[in-house]
Order: sequence, then C-alpha cells, then structure tokens
Amino acid sequence: MANHHEGFLTDYELYLFGEGTYYRAWEKMGAHEIEVDGKRGTKFALWAPNAEYVSVVGDFNNWDETANPLYCRGSSGVWEGFIPGVRSGALYKYAVRSQYHGYRVWKADPFAFYAETPPKTASIVWNILDYEWHDEEWMASRHLRNHHEAPIAIYEVHLGSWRRGLSYRELAHQLAEYVVSMGFTHVEFLPPMEHPFNGSWGYQVTGYFAPTSRFGPPQDFMYLVDVLHQHNIGVIIDWVPAHFPRDEHGLGYFDGTHLYEHADPRKGIHPDWNTFIFNYGRNEVRSFLLSNALFWCEVYHVDGLRVDAVASMLYLDYSRKEGEWVPNQFGGRENLEAIDFLRKFNELIYRQHQGVMTIAEESTAWPMVSRPTYLGGLGFGFKWNMGWMHDTLLYMSKDPIYRKYHHNNLTFSLLYAFHENFILPFSHDEVVHGKGSLLSKMPGDYWQKFANLRALYGYMYAHPGKKLLFMGSELAQWNEWNHDGELDWILLDFPSHRGVQLWLRDLNNLLRREPALYELDGSYEGFRWIDCNDSDQSTISFIRMGKDKRDVILCVFNFTPVPRNPFIVGVPRDGFWQEILNSDSVYYGGSDMGNGGGLMAKGIPCHGLPYSLEMVLPPLSASFFKWVKEER
Repeated sequence: MANHHEGFLTDYELYLFGEGTYYRAWEKMGAHEIEVDGKRGTKFALWAPNAEYVSVVGDFNNWDETANPLYCRGSSGVWEGFIPGVRSGALYKYAVRSQYHGYRVWKADPFAFYAETPPKTASIVWNILDYEWHDEEWMASRHLRNHHEAPIAIYEVHLGSWRRGLSYRELAHQLAEYVVSMGFTHVEFLPPMEHPFNGSWGYQVTGYFAPTSRFGPPQDFMYLVDVLHQHNIGVIIDWVPAHFPRDEHGLGYFDGTHLYEHADPRKGIHPDWNTFIFNYGRNEVRSFLLSNALFWCEVYHVDGLRVDAVASMLYLDYSRKEGEWVPNQFGGRENLEAIDFLRKFNELIYRQHQGVMTIAEESTAWPMVSRPTYLGGLGFGFKWNMGWMHDTLLYMSKDPIYRKYHHNNLTFSLLYAFHENFILPFSHDEVVHGKGSLLSKMPGDYWQKFANLRALYGYMYAHPGKKLLFMGSELAQWNEWNHDGELDWILLDFPSHRGVQLWLRDLNNLLRREPALYELDGSYEGFRWIDCNDSDQSTISFIRMGKDKRDVILCVFNFTPVPRNPFIVGVPRDGFWQEILNSDSVYYGGSDMGNGGGLMAKGIPCHGLPYSLEMVLPPLSASFFKWVKEER
C-alpha cells in the first residue's frame, strides 16, 4: 500500500480521525488528483469500517465493481487506493459490500466536492483549489463587520427562487447590486450544499462538501461569494448538522451498519422529518462534521454559519412522546454528546477563523446559547430570537381594536433582550406552509395592511438585536414564498409595494448610519423605556443609545389607525430633536402626517424625564427622532 506517497493519509492523520480531532479531513478523504510514481490520477479514501470489500466504480471503468478495489488501512476503517488516469470531471461512486447481512450498496462520496445534478446521484472528481480570489480587503477587515457592536442586517436568500433560472455567476452581480442598493450588510443562503429534493430547500443534505450543482460547478459558488465580498457584503450559510436524509446514496446505513447515525431509533431518527440523526459521540462523525464546518470557512470564505434546528440537537425528547426517547447517563433530557459537539464546533470556528460568526437557530429558553464556553455557554456568537418573532407577529396579526389586550406581547421581549446576543428573524419559516406572507398577516383594509407592515419593520429596526429578513418581504408580497417560482418583482410597479421597499432601504441605511441603533445591541446600557404601559392607545416609546452619550435616538410607535395629536413624550435632553424617519411619509405610501422635520424639547417633565416633546403621532406608524443639539 503506497501510503508513504503525499496525498495518502498518514498514520498520525488516521489516529486523529479516529480520535475525532482530524479537522481538515477534506484534504485527504474523498477524491484527490495527485501524482504517484510519475503517473497522474486520482486517490480515493473512504471510511467504511464494517465493509469487507470496497471499490470505486465510475465512467472510467464501466461501473465495474471488480476493476478498482480499495485497501483497508489497518484497524482505522479507512479504505484507500490510487487509480491512474482518472482526472477531474470523472463520475464515480463507492461500491460497498458489508460484513453483515450480505448488504451491498453504491454510495456517493461523503467528502465529494462536486456531484451530479439531481435526480442523478454520482460524485464527480473535482479540483477546488484552482480558484483565484479577489476579496483580500474584505477578508482582512471582516472581523470589524461581523461583530456584536457592528450594524448587521441580513437578507436571507433561497438560491433557486430569488430570480428563476440564474446560475451562481449570473446571480453574483444581480444579487450584489441589489443588496447594496437595499443597504443590507449580509446575505444568508439557505443551505447551498447538495441535496436530492428541491422541496427540502437544501435542509436535507447528501453532499456536505459540495455546493449544489443546480447552479454551476464549485468555483462558480466561490465566484458568487467573492463578488459579494467585493461589494462589502458578508456571506452566511445555513449549516445542517442536526440530521440527514435517508436516500440510499447518502450517509445512512453506510456500510451495512448505522455508521453516521445512532442505531437506536429513539436517538437516531428525527420524528419531524423522518431523517437520520448524527451520532455526535462517535469520533469519526465528529471529525467529519467539524472538518465540514471549517471547510466552508476556509475553502469558500464564508463569514458565518447559521446552525439549523439546534433545539432538536440539545434535547433527547425533542418532538418525542413518553417512552420514545432515552435519558442521558444522569437521567436528564439533555443530549450531552450534542452539547459537547456544539461547544467544540464554536471553539474551533472562533479560534481558527477570526471574524466568522456562528449563529444558533434555537427556539427554547436554553441558557447561554451565545455565551462563551468557558463561562458554561454553548459558545455561539448569536442566537435567533424566536420568542420575539412569535410574540411580535401574534400582536401585529390582531385587529388594532384588540391590541390593547395583547400589549405585553409587544413589551415582553425587553425583559430578556440582553440575555443573549440576539438576531431578530423574519425568516423563510414565517412565509410558508399556509402561514401566509407577512403582508397577508396584517389586519385591516388595503392601506392599513401596508401601514401595519411598515410599522412592523420600523419596530424591528428600533428593537435591540441584529436584523434578518427573508427575500420578498421587502416587496410586501401577497403570496407565500414558492420555492419553485421566483419573487413577485412585478409588485414594484405598484406604489404601495415600492413604498415598503423604499422604507426598508431607508431603515437599513439608518441602521448603518446611527451607532445608537447597533453599538449596544446586547446591553441594557443601549436601551431605555420611555413608556411601555400605554396599552389603551397601543403606543410604545423608548430610547436607543450609542457608546458616545451624544448618540441618542427616540423611537415612537402607534399601533392603531387613530392619529394622536398632540402626543406628549418625555425625553432626557433639552434642545432640538430631528425627525429622521417616519413610516407615514407619503414617500412610503403613508398619509403624510409628521412633525415638519423635528421638534424643540420643552422644559415640561413627563414620563419621569425632565423634558418633553409635543408631537403629531401618525396612524399605524414608526417615527424616529435624533437628538441633534442643545438649545442655546
């Protein structure tokens, strides 16, 4: 066995892989073009410890199981071999014959960099190292942008349905220019990895190391990331270590045993999606997943990994009835192996890739998700605030007549807003499966629906936390998202829809311009209620502050269609308060009530503060005032 050749796994690497600490497994596992004894070809490496025979089948050997056997490296369970003449572009699979039950199967390569376009399932030999990047400036400075004290507004995108029929390269420039024009700071892609079923939106992954070939080869996905970076846009991808699908060519029952997944269905099958759950306690599985996380950061230059379905990983009884789950060694419901895995994942990413963010989609009250592991946290950089999202949409869906009875839905989030580093998400999950679009959730007549939606977005941008909005929400789509279609761009021909888009653009620009709205997102120091108790009129008012005490922005909301005039709000400072944004401007489709550019504070105490503003508060509106100068 020619394992002394460069390109073959060393004994030390095999040891690390078996120990769960081989974090660069993609460099030697899978298929790699190398030269052995003067001959150019491809070296293959596969982990299948319970196989009795493994060979490579492909278009280069007429898919003959006997032509190119691999050889097992001792007790490591890794099979390796070199096939001369096999070059980039060759199709292949592994023919695996198990030691058990006479099980035989052809598997795609778990470490493949490229795969056939579904419904075809073969892996493709591919060199991913020959792309020339042009994002040096971004990579050097991104740690300043992917930061808790930086403005972050994420545009969540499904690659196939932003505009229909675009390749990665076509998407690159159109998306970059659009995101820049809208003022978003980051794009987040639903999982770009290879997946067989369009309807899973990428969340049921079969090729963890391969961007889907639906839109082009791997280098074209690199080009997409590169172009976004050159436009100063960060790239976050959804990463799915929680589960994987049962497709025969995938990871499930890999060598005739439950290799990647738990054998016990109470631990190994996800009840919601009927998928397999990774065995996080198995060292080689940890090497596979942790290598994969680092791979996307290193090879594809991504700036963030948003980990899907974290709650389903943390709890052994997630979505399970009594008797359908197995307690941990202490009798509890916490998945100790998954917790350990997530902590290791976060430590690795933050240690090895400065400026990369990790984000948890975690829907429970698990403590310290976004706190460092050395303090007992899970170590994520950010956590989606699902409670805020749920409460806010519940409140906004009520007819304004009844909102006063649900006022706490609007204010409750500020009791825990600083327990985690939160992202406020209106994601794809809120506009599918019969839930309706955000616009269709809003009550009232045509005008009121749009006014409600603008007020909702205004509240989101004023509230502490980073922002995330799913594509199409900025167009105020009537229809639910359809992954087989594209966004309803034609809506921009209508003033009400164009108004919402302009409002969001201006909110993004305001966010980026005003440190008070982002610098202290994670701290009580950056927030102060003025009035959270005006349930009868369904108004709220608060102040956001930056590190520089002169950065002060007053945010006032009216969640009824009744204008309030005069409306008195207490403020902490004397002088002029400039009205910097008002969702009721005619420019956005509003009724054009406002305060003529700003107001002078009066020396009349109100709301426990020494000064007050007497303002016009428009119907169903969000108004922002910036303290500009003291009165001389």
